[in-house]
Amino acid sequence: MKGFFITGTDTGVGKTFVTCAFARQATSRGKKVFAFKPIETGCPMVDGRLFGSDQELLAQAAGNWQRGSHRGVYRFSQAVAPLVAATAESEVIDLEWIADVFKKGSSEADLVLVEGAGGWRVPITETVDMGGLAKRVGLPVIVVARAGLGTINHSLLTIEAVEKEGLTLHAVVLNPLPTDEPGLAASNADEIRRQWSSGTVLVGTDLGALGT
Repeated sequence: MKGFFITGTDTGVGKTFVTCAFARQATSRGKKVFAFKPIETGCPMVDGRLFGSDQELLAQAAGNWQRGSHRGVYRFSQAVAPLVAATAESEVIDLEWIADVFKKGSSEADLVLVEGAGGWRVPITETVDMGGLAKRVGLPVIVVARAGLGTINHSLLTIEAVEKEGLTLHAVVLNPLPTDEPGLAASNADEIRRQWSSGTVLVGTDLGALGT
């Protein structure tokens, strides 16, 4: 089983967009993909239940075969960090439950994509953040970052944090492309490559270079 944990330098940087692109490219090559966002916050109420739009997009991009908790374990209404959202609803996020769903879903797939919520240090419980969840699933990490201004700092800090955890950082993906400054993404990518010489930095969602 091959897979990746997709995190971001921040919320709203395009993790779901990139993960969906990844899933669609793999399924188009005949691979069975388990695309899993275990925790989603900011979920609206639809037909009497909380609706995880990111979770649904991932499942559909992977071929829409996932059912039940394989489409996502936790959904919260407040658009805040998972720990804050869970506390507001008097819940405690059970990481063992997430790990069990991950294990079962992974056993059925050729490629596993696990998307985090928010950035690397976003808290899930009082003792575990998103980096801790990544360690539990044990997959190589892909960092999604904005392509525009500020991304060099945010990307390099996230690279440092991932590597400090002892995890394999597979790539940084800059997304989306800044349409008003088309050369900015390329120059940002060049500078991140210069300072992180051991890694792969991609611009956009042509993810074939990641070897899936």
